[in-house]
Amino acid sequence: MAQGKDSGRRRALAEALAPFSIREFRVLWTGQAVSAAGGGMTKVALLFAVLAVDGSVTDIGLVMTAQVTMQVLFTLAGGVWADRLPRQFLMLASDLIRAAAQLVLATLLLTGHAEVWHLIVGSAVFGAAQAFFGPASSGLMAEIVPPEQLQRSNALLSFCNSAFTVLSPALAGVVIALWGPGLVLAIDAVTFIVSAVSLGMLRLAPRTVPAPESFLGDLRTGWREFVIRPWLWLNLIAHMLQNLAVAAYYVLGPAIADKSLGGPSAWGAIVAGWAAGAIAGGFIALKLEPRRPLIVGNLALILTALPLLALAVPTPLWTVVGTAFLSGAATMFLDALWQASMQQMIPAEVLSRVDSYDWMLSTLAAPLGLALVGPLAAQTGNAQTLLIAAAMIVIPCGLTPLVPGIRAVRRSPDGVITGPPVKQPAQV
Repeated sequence: MAQGKDSGRRRALAEALAPFSIREFRVLWTGQAVSAAGGGMTKVALLFAVLAVDGSVTDIGLVMTAQVTMQVLFTLAGGVWADRLPRQFLMLASDLIRAAAQLVLATLLLTGHAEVWHLIVGSAVFGAAQAFFGPASSGLMAEIVPPEQLQRSNALLSFCNSAFTVLSPALAGVVIALWGPGLVLAIDAVTFIVSAVSLGMLRLAPRTVPAPESFLGDLRTGWREFVIRPWLWLNLIAHMLQNLAVAAYYVLGPAIADKSLGGPSAWGAIVAGWAAGAIAGGFIALKLEPRRPLIVGNLALILTALPLLALAVPTPLWTVVGTAFLSGAATMFLDALWQASMQQMIPAEVLSRVDSYDWMLSTLAAPLGLALVGPLAAQTGNAQTLLIAAAMIVIPCGLTPLVPGIRAVRRSPDGVITGPPVKQPAQV
């Protein structure tokens, strides 16, 4: 009996790690893991870089806004070019541009010549390059991995990001304390070069690319492919509202933890709980492949409302940490299901253009939510704001199973996800 259980565990582990049997996935995963390590460090370093050049809190906001604005502005263009060009080389170019931007900023910081406007321009260049990477990456994964392994592949990549969400900021703090933020940006540049090298090592079959229309024509085609799939855009509305609502957790959570739960260390425990949950969510996505992925994923996403409710009271610290753990797990689990569903149900020739709307809305929702939470809390109070935010998650995600198109998204016994028939796009 014990041997049978051991054999079953080994089979389950082998199935979960099956994407690693594919050379191209191993190479891509290695490069992205290294890049994720550097990216997690940079989020901390950039804040201290602004302070190191005598910048203000307002300047920090300008640096962050420059990156997000450029990413939003160029994301749809990134989707168009990712469907026109070999995706690996578009991603490689994005990596090299971001590496160059980080190296320039690192040099300026290390030599004492950096000014706030340098950081703003560097962040803008970084954001524009990032806009081309995201839509291309989803399409590239679908080229590398067979459909039945896409969920596991996405989960393995998410696992890296979640792990470095915990590890990289701590390492960045040590490096900044000893040598300053410039060295962290230099390290990040090196990680982008490693990622670019890994992309250059991929050996992919030639992809059939339709003859391009005009840029606006390609953009219109992507929009038509987006709107004719109600399961897609109704899900995105729910996810965007969830992204808006979660901003209340990040804005009000630290203040509530400081006042009522024990101070900054309490907020650190809550953040660590979320990160641990995100890692667990990646493991769950490796093992659990529901027959109705979008229904299960959206219902799981309701768990992200729990930390908001726990903070609204507030409940004891251990309860808030526990709800943060569940929130992190649900977020990563849904992300793996969602990416696998899109990668299988959107035609390859328009996948990056359609996916660019997801990237754009996700990128836009977070800063918009951060900007709205403060004024709303000032008018209604922290508890009321958190309750409103929780409702913005529970109601849309809870209603998605009522949408026929979402119910029609199913996983077949061989692991392939299929959806409802698509109506012929209307001509414009």
